[in-house]
Amino acid sequence: MSTTPATAETKLPVLVREADRPRSRLAEFGPDTPLQLDCGVAFSPFQVAYQTYGTLNETKSNAVLICHALTGDQHVGNVHPVTGKGGWWDIMIGPGRPIDTDRYFVVCSNVVGGCMGTSGPSSTNPLTGDPYGLDFPVITIKDMVRAQTMLLDHLGIDTLFAVAGGSMGGMQVLEWCASYPQRVFSALPIATATRHSAQNIAFHEVGRQAVMADPEWRNGRYFVEGTMPRRGLSVARMGAHITYLSDTALHRKFGRRFQDRDNPTFSFDADFEVESYLRHQGSTFVERFDANSYLYLTRAMDYFDLAADHGGVLANAFKGTRTRFCVISFTSDWLFPTPESRAVVHALNAGGARVSFAEIETDKGHDAFLLDEPELLGIVRGFLDSAGRARGLVS
Repeated sequence: MSTTPATAETKLPVLVREADRPRSRLAEFGPDTPLQLDCGVAFSPFQVAYQTYGTLNETKSNAVLICHALTGDQHVGNVHPVTGKGGWWDIMIGPGRPIDTDRYFVVCSNVVGGCMGTSGPSSTNPLTGDPYGLDFPVITIKDMVRAQTMLLDHLGIDTLFAVAGGSMGGMQVLEWCASYPQRVFSALPIATATRHSAQNIAFHEVGRQAVMADPEWRNGRYFVEGTMPRRGLSVARMGAHITYLSDTALHRKFGRRFQDRDNPTFSFDADFEVESYLRHQGSTFVERFDANSYLYLTRAMDYFDLAADHGGVLANAFKGTRTRFCVISFTSDWLFPTPESRAVVHALNAGGARVSFAEIETDKGHDAFLLDEPELLGIVRGFLDSAGRARGLVS
């Protein structure tokens, strides 16, 4: 087990470079420390790519773990090495911001199964010398959390002051609190649920089928065969992106306005602004994300069912927990609607947990947790300030 500097090889496709040698910190785990997966595989060797911000205090009591969503990665608060854009949550994380890096030591890792440096289907299989493709084992949310615990052990961090994340990141937060409650002082599950609805599974299946129907997918061997299922992954992204927004937000941003024209072209070109927007979202996504990772991570979300892991009773997952919780939902989020968050709150209450709950009024949809939502920023800041006083952290 070691930490090595990451380098890039320009002769390889960018996603393969980032999968094997990411431009971020890297923790490597050898055959003596395998990752025990829910599917029964003891996976090794493997690696975890991560970023850190701020300084770990002498008592190691100020660590905050950020868990990313489906299409996120470890670059939560820095310029992304592939896109050149700012971190996906830099509105929340940084000096003086709600998750204040002058006060907290922030860690964010790419999940197992991802494509930005943590072992996943685009990583090189040491037995073949080629990317794993579909030979990579199927993973779960619990597997992602297990890999994160190994990273924290590697960093010498026994307990987390806080763990936070939205959507799939929120699922990881809940899994952390159910599986490792003694390691989590406070938790912020945002816009999430303890299991996927049938509708969410259905949306994911449409996306997966779009990827696999692309002739360039090649049964997952596109890197080896020198192709890329860009069209399939782009369509999957377009469909998913609609679920991240609300009807009101779409109407406000685009309405029925034409794109650079006053009248329809009577063709299948992108006549409407919303069509052009979705096509742009799809085309840019394929430049930074791996198609097979999309299959693996959506499947992990579908399999997640916290109640089923605890005898069918959700409250059992949090029984006796001493973790402090702040659960947050958004009124216009129809992907993870407020009743899903209320179910978490009820289970926490039944388990005797300290929990606060906020439903934020907004028309921005599921993606509101990533956007400039003043009420969200204020709630997160206030919750962490209160938890910090209880933890004994100096302001």
